[in-house]
Amino acid sequence: MASERLQKYLARAGVASRRHAEDLITEGRVTVNNQKVTELGSKVEPGDLVTVDGKLVTPPEESTYYLLYKPVGVVTTLSDPQGRPTVANYIEETGKRLFPVGRLDYDAEGALLVTDDGALAHKLTHPSFQVPRTYLAKVKGVPDAATLDKLRSGVRLEDGMATPLSVDVFEQAERNTWLKLVVAEGRPHLIKRLCAAVGAPVVRLYRPSYAGITVEGLRPGEMKPLSENQVRMLQEVADGKATPPEREAPVAAAAPRALGSGLRVGGRG
Repeated sequence: MASERLQKYLARAGVASRRHAEDLITEGRVTVNNQKVTELGSKVEPGDLVTVDGKLVTPPEESTYYLLYKPVGVVTTLSDPQGRPTVANYIEETGKRLFPVGRLDYDAEGALLVTDDGALAHKLTHPSFQVPRTYLAKVKGVPDAATLDKLRSGVRLEDGMATPLSVDVFEQAERNTWLKLVVAEGRPHLIKRLCAAVGAPVVRLYRPSYAGITVEGLRPGEMKPLSENQVRMLQEVADGKATPPEREAPVAAAAPRALGSGLRVGGRG
């Protein structure tokens, strides 16, 4: 193995995503050969001993990939100071040191990728790679054509412009509407903020698919390992060499369960 940046090494070791690994370094929690390292440009050589908070870390020979159907009422972190249930409760069943790819709100449910491959996790979450996430959002009222067009053309939020890849009506109810939105970035509460900005606040949120990997066949709280073909597809999508297959059937098949159960939106994520 050639030398590599310390944050990439930590990400490969499953300590955290590359971005969080950078925080660990700057906070002085990482040592290389018993020397504290705080510079992000630091390199690791083959045979170096790397510790985080005093614990030795080494990258696995092979990375692991899972899909979790995150239930509502679960925080997408490995620990929560408020004592709420976290995805760690599900990840620990694998017996591996994994971390979630991105976030999914506390009161939302659906597809959450889990891995120890920090390099891929970085590509899947960073907006520059334009990896699509599909959401079904139940909004108040019946948005008219002008409202939908406004969403499609982009909305200026407090942290900049946000433009979905697509916006469509998924299902019409008597007083509410389920919208299907596809976005290529993971800003906090993005779907809720987009819809609220055009006067269609979200009351329920469900993510059936992330980068083409769907929760079809899973129940809330269940997780499954990804197949070699699915991992290969994720790599290709993240590298811009492929687009996720357009599969409406799994979205429609998984939707009734989510449409009929879960928390109302409003909690923290």
